[in-house]
Amino acid sequence: MKRVIVHSDINHAYAQIEEMKNPAYRKVPMAVGGSEEKRNGIILAKNDLAKRYHIQTGESLREARAKCPDLLIVHPHYEEYIYYTEKIKDIYRQYTDRVESFGLDEAWMDLTHSQRLFGDGVHLASRIQEEVYRKTGMTVSMGVSFNKVFAKLGSDMKKKKGYILIDEENFRDVVWPRPVGDLLMVGHRTEAKLHQMGILTIGDLARADGTLLVRRFGKIGGMLYQFANGLDHSEVKPVGYQREIKSVGNGKTVVRDIENREQLYEVFRVIAESVAARLRDIHSKGSVVSVYMRDTGLCYIGFQQRLSQPTDLADEILHTAMFLARKDPRFDVRYRSVGIRVSDLTKLAYDQPDLFSDPRRREKERRAEAVIEEIRGRYGYHSCGMASVQLDSDLTDFDPKGTHTIHPVGFLDGSISL
Repeated sequence: MKRVIVHSDINHAYAQIEEMKNPAYRKVPMAVGGSEEKRNGIILAKNDLAKRYHIQTGESLREARAKCPDLLIVHPHYEEYIYYTEKIKDIYRQYTDRVESFGLDEAWMDLTHSQRLFGDGVHLASRIQEEVYRKTGMTVSMGVSFNKVFAKLGSDMKKKKGYILIDEENFRDVVWPRPVGDLLMVGHRTEAKLHQMGILTIGDLARADGTLLVRRFGKIGGMLYQFANGLDHSEVKPVGYQREIKSVGNGKTVVRDIENREQLYEVFRVIAESVAARLRDIHSKGSVVSVYMRDTGLCYIGFQQRLSQPTDLADEILHTAMFLARKDPRFDVRYRSVGIRVSDLTKLAYDQPDLFSDPRRREKERRAEAVIEEIRGRYGYHSCGMASVQLDSDLTDFDPKGTHTIHPVGFLDGSISL
């Protein structure tokens, strides 16, 4: 039985959901975007009327308004986006037990064996697409193929309510003329390097010397060569599949620049508390702390350090982060965004004491942090907190644990970062 893999993409999902909630938005140019005041003012999604003004996802609100002065900006409601996109995926799950999310608004489905119950897989994909529209009023684009990579490419090619079929017979005609940057796992930097090698299209990549690609890019080079030739055999993960979490982190673009170490400490305090709470949520501790700082010129610098013992304590994460931040050789630098990540996770339920630690003190700190988190869970984030973060409340008035920034999980199996 031939494989029938479908990739479904909810078209400009955030904007469609806002239109579903408020049909009046369909009559005006509208985009879902952040807040310029909080310095996360970019376009996250736009409706069809806004698209006519060539407004692009990822551009600043200022750039978008220059193209369309009457553009209506709606702030995102992530909890609702999660709710409605899961409802749509519930429709997919009625037809197959293999539905793998790729971010919030995308998913793969394996309809190969579903054909025994529901008939031809291509017609079944169209049926699912119609059911989504009938039940939710939302359109999804679909790519139907014999592997995940080409299915994803197909859904990118066919927007609105339609689908593209890419099979073993036509993929050279349909896929190979496409720009190499359209292929999954080819980012901007890889695309530029491929262009330097004279590889401009997916067909060029497919006909290239595979050995040379491996020598130039390592394992990823061989993988891209296989993708271009239709040799992706990866499975669609079953419903309920959980990837192993490799790291936990949070970052923040602050409302105004961080000008000194005291302000950095306050912002890092808020982020460290979030990272520690999320580690405890998944019953994990981490042995490596990493920090990054991005200055006002968007220049990035980062450092990391291995701890003497795994931790899920905010104070230990905070003090390590500050130690790492002091390694920045630049003086009088102002930071626009900063972040902390903890990796090399373990599920140890107990502390591994060293010569300089006090297990009883650590457990006391852990209980105190857990109580604070419980109070916040009941009464809201601002119901309980450290007095130190109130010294400059403009910088620290954010809840990183409650902020949803949803990115596609890694295509390669085995890991996910939170």
